[in-house]
Amino acid sequence: MQSNSIIVAKVGVRLRKARRMQGRTLQEVADGSGVTKSLLSKIENGKSMPPLATLTRIAGALGVKVSALLDGADEHGTIFTPASETGRTVKTDKGYAFFSFAAQRSDKQMQTYLFEAEKGRVKPQPLSHRGEEFIYVLEGRMQYSVGPVSYTLGQGDSLYFDAEEDHDLEPITKKVRYLAVFVER
Repeated sequence: MQSNSIIVAKVGVRLRKARRMQGRTLQEVADGSGVTKSLLSKIENGKSMPPLATLTRIAGALGVKVSALLDGADEHGTIFTPASETGRTVKTDKGYAFFSFAAQRSDKQMQTYLFEAEKGRVKPQPLSHRGEEFIYVLEGRMQYSVGPVSYTLGQGDSLYFDAEEDHDLEPITKKVRYLAVFVER
């Protein structure tokens, strides 16, 4: 199992490679994704793992799928993920961890993630990205805000929303685990 720092470094290498292959500067990609040049540089140098919404915006600015940044493989067809693999989460600067299902498949229309967030560790920071998002709570409880409305979600509850709207979460229980599906439009 790879450590978080190795995964973060690999994301940075893939991001830099994609940017350089397009002949684009840090500033051009930063402007296109709505992040600072400084943050983009930190990601490329393996010093930062942004929230998935931010990584999704960066991938969009580069015209690549976020899966290309998370896993450099280029597989097609059926992808099997054994349960033992879902424990390999990546920790973000926002304070939650995630696992990306079928990251090695480059031609998929949806991105599916398993999120884990602990009470007191998630930094409040509304996020947004292109497309739509669906979340389904597997365990625990959380407050999830979409735009000006907050929802209290527990096991079995779900939300489907336009991801362009600011959204954020706050765990209520010690730990919350939920499945999220991002679909770009």
